[in-house]
Amino acid sequence: MDVTHQINAVRRKVGSRTMEAGEARTVTIAQTYAAPIEDVWDACTDPERIPRWFLPVSGDLRLGGRYQLEGNAGGTIERCDPPNEFAATWEFAGQVSWIEVRLTAESGNSTRFELEHITHVDDHWDQFGPGAVGVGWDGALLGLAGHLTSDPGAIDPAQAMAWARSEEGRRFWTLSSERWCEANLAAGADETWARAAADRTTAAYTTPPQPAGS
Repeated sequence: MDVTHQINAVRRKVGSRTMEAGEARTVTIAQTYAAPIEDVWDACTDPERIPRWFLPVSGDLRLGGRYQLEGNAGGTIERCDPPNEFAATWEFAGQVSWIEVRLTAESGNSTRFELEHITHVDDHWDQFGPGAVGVGWDGALLGLAGHLTSDPGAIDPAQAMAWARSEEGRRFWTLSSERWCEANLAAGADETWARAAADRTTAAYTTPPQPAGS
């Protein structure tokens, strides 16, 4: 795995959107894959394929249905237009945000994958900034890239955790956090806050867990 190549292949943007409940922040991440749009759509919506690059998923994966990612978020599928886009709520830890996935066919039988995560400004955002969700999505796009090029099969949680804590994994999370800081600054964020939030995000992803009682 070329960590630097993957980081550079991704485009990141921080923005804002007005919602009924008030002002929200948007975190948008995109990558172009050498795969036809129908294949990328299937990888993102087939419950048999999703665990091979992301997380095991259960529920009713259709318009109006509810889904649950194992150990992570769940929600309701609010919009679905195969093979172009879908939108869903993202419900986790008592908070509700939203995701929108858009696919665009490009030349050479390639597909641009774009995911926008819309979240309210809260204590979590104030502490970590866009890296609060952006770094995790960087990991998802990394998994999707591997799935579409080599498809090693279902992700082994133990191996994934070992990689995340390896030197290569820590470098990936660090670079991702730095790039989200750059996107935050490009969107006009206060530099002192943006860099401090990125430092906290990097530490959250790269600091090994401490043994109980230490």
